[in-house]
Amino acid sequence: MNVIDESGILALSTRLQRLSEQLRKDGFELYKAHDIDFEPKWFPVIYTLHFKPVLSVVELAAEIGYTHPSTISLLKELEKEKLIRSKKDKQDERKRLILLTEKGKKLLFRMQPVWQIMIEALTELTDTSNNLMKAITEVEAQLKAKSFLERAKR
Repeated sequence: MNVIDESGILALSTRLQRLSEQLRKDGFELYKAHDIDFEPKWFPVIYTLHFKPVLSVVELAAEIGYTHPSTISLLKELEKEKLIRSKKDKQDERKRLILLTEKGKKLLFRMQPVWQIMIEALTELTDTSNNLMKAITEVEAQLKAKSFLERAKR
């Protein structure tokens, strides 16, 4: 066991980041094995636009639960790859609406069978006595009720 593992709850964020990085790395390799050039960090944007085809930047950030600057950073990468495009909102010209390009839609179609493989592998991986997805949902609800900072300050 290393120092981080031994530190217990104090390293929760570090361990979650480590887990996330491992899953993203393996996800990247899985996409690559299926001849799909895709960064797993782009997933929330592409997946959300699959179900909600036109969203403003603010709406998209809210949907994926990222900050506005983090969302903008992802959108810049996706625009550079020509997977998404933006257009001005006709009602409010200050608003930018985001949608998938044809290239993005084709990529999404190719990714769907890989997502099924991922669902099966991740379900197997998280099917433990302390089911990770249930635990994450519970902790997210706890954070919504009262943030980590609020709890630490009292």
